[in-house]
Amino acid sequence: MTQISIVELFKAAESLEKGGDGAGAVNLYKNWVAFNADNPHLHAAMFNYAVVMARHGDSAGAINVMRDCIRLKPDFLPPYINLGRLLEDCGQAGSAISQWLELSKKLPEVTGENIRHKLMAQQQAGRVLEGNHLDVPAEDVLRQSIDIKPDQPEVVQHWIALRQKQCKWPVMEAWEGVTTRDLLKHISPLSTSVMYDDAVMQLGRAYSYAKTLVKRPPQSFGKFEDRMQPRAEKLRIGYVSSDLREHAVGFGMSEALELHDRERYEIHAFYCGIAHDDATKQRIKNSVDSWTNITGMSDDDAAALIHAAKIDILIDLNGYTRDARTAVFARRPAPVQVNWYGFPGSMATPYHHYLIADEVTIPRESEAYFTEKVLRIPVYQPNDRKRKISAEMPKRADENLPEQGFVFCCLNGTQKITEPLFTAWMEILRNVPGSVLWLLDSVAETHARLKAIATKLGVDENRLCFAPKRPNPLHLARYQLADLFLDTFPYGAHTTSSDAMWVGTPVLTMPGQSFASRVCASLVRAAGTPELIVPDLATYIATATRLGLNPSEVQDFKVRLRASRDLCVLFDTNLLVSSLESLYDQMWEDFASGNLPQPDLRNLDIYEDIALAHQAQSGPVDAPSYQAALAAWNDFYPLQLDSRLWTGETTPDSNPLASAAKGDSAPAAPLEQRRVA
Repeated sequence: MTQISIVELFKAAESLEKGGDGAGAVNLYKNWVAFNADNPHLHAAMFNYAVVMARHGDSAGAINVMRDCIRLKPDFLPPYINLGRLLEDCGQAGSAISQWLELSKKLPEVTGENIRHKLMAQQQAGRVLEGNHLDVPAEDVLRQSIDIKPDQPEVVQHWIALRQKQCKWPVMEAWEGVTTRDLLKHISPLSTSVMYDDAVMQLGRAYSYAKTLVKRPPQSFGKFEDRMQPRAEKLRIGYVSSDLREHAVGFGMSEALELHDRERYEIHAFYCGIAHDDATKQRIKNSVDSWTNITGMSDDDAAALIHAAKIDILIDLNGYTRDARTAVFARRPAPVQVNWYGFPGSMATPYHHYLIADEVTIPRESEAYFTEKVLRIPVYQPNDRKRKISAEMPKRADENLPEQGFVFCCLNGTQKITEPLFTAWMEILRNVPGSVLWLLDSVAETHARLKAIATKLGVDENRLCFAPKRPNPLHLARYQLADLFLDTFPYGAHTTSSDAMWVGTPVLTMPGQSFASRVCASLVRAAGTPELIVPDLATYIATATRLGLNPSEVQDFKVRLRASRDLCVLFDTNLLVSSLESLYDQMWEDFASGNLPQPDLRNLDIYEDIALAHQAQSGPVDAPSYQAALAAWNDFYPLQLDSRLWTGETTPDSNPLASAAKGDSAPAAPLEQRRVA
């Protein structure tokens, strides 16, 4: 045993201790230290040796070994702490203090101001490094910052998002001094949706996120009692977004904004994004009654401007995404405020009254997991039928694809790729000889990481191909090179899947419990190919394999998609806009009659606490486990009844999460075909 590595030593000693053989663990360390004098990790072994000795009653021996450890490696700091404590426990308080002060002298001056400046510098460095696509050093500097102070919400969120983007699994990698729970309690709502198909956790995190980062605003514009009356003039609709430009949201909203009925509605756009002009932004500017850039404004000033414009219904097209202005909504500048399209989940605030979805993205039994009142249109996502597709058909070689072989593709961002899903993809490639997986381009380190994982899973790394960045018209055209789009899980494809189906590429999807996991199923159903909605991972693998081995079946789907493109609900933007306008009328009627919905926020902090504990321990997330945890909490600290799982009815079949957990997928029947006006 004296020739084992340091790692094997630690594992063996830990095993002996767990088995009740403390003396055996001490003896193991004693022998290893005696015969490994030249090992570079000797100091670490000596430290652990002393810790185990102290734990099993030999304080004097532990003190001697700790002193030897310090003499061997004076810049190794933990022994100073432990030696001081051992001396204190033995009645040598003066000697203990001397040890701790000696350690303090070895460290640079530590002051609150120095620490604050260091943390600030690390945060800014991480932001700029990532902005310049230097993900590895960005992650490293943010980790250093978290190591100093784990309770930094924005830094932790940024660090988690970086690991997701780099496909570093497990994403939630704890280290000494920073637990999984420390990280989880600061994960952003968007990253939560990417990692966890858990409706309770998503709702709880959204609630906590709003309270922590948006906080209570210094002022609010009241309840608008003077406007609670039927309207004779046009309703003023305001859209707030950082993405009304060349961005998925901008592409989707372009035609919808053009089609609003200007006889009945006055359309205002409030832009809060980057200072960059492009054709999509100009098209949207031309389509609305007013365009206001609120990017540089304070939250107070932006809210005052919206209030002064007498906006009746204010639409949040960002949700919890980059450059969002949630704090503007917190000031309640409009009487009715709505969550739609930008973020696939509940905002969980007291100031978002409605959420616009469809029957698939939010089934009726799942409404309890949204604090907003859920209203529905035929399909949740808007699309632009005027989008430009390059007339030049891309060649396989130009897109890093082989000339032959079945092409599975997933042109979602790499942050949506999870370890179980990537493992499933590799199984599909093994099942379909000669096939390749076409992924969106990322940084070189991420490419190398995914290739290494593929090799480990028995797939030649050359079967992973990466699509370089392209202008949108060419990006749309190149989808025609793919045979089958494989959706991600639990955060599925949204605009990427409708883009694929617009040019005739079929999409295979697997909906889950959460909004983010069900959007793609909604789009696939609305495009008229519900057979490609599958209930579980095994069926997903089997279906992809079958289609990969039967290209003629895939060709049939392509023909169907192209033939029905101008007829299907997915691309009927007229229907979407008229349905939206009906909802706006209903919202205003609710407000004018005093029936504006009030979000139910009861117990959401408790739900989040339970969810974080479950996920930190990789525990179950089904309804019974949540109910049992709520019951235990209630025994200690009585809870108010709410409209979710703590309703007073404790049978699993009486709550929505239990119904959703039964594997309900999107309805199989296709939507009625509608001809575009």
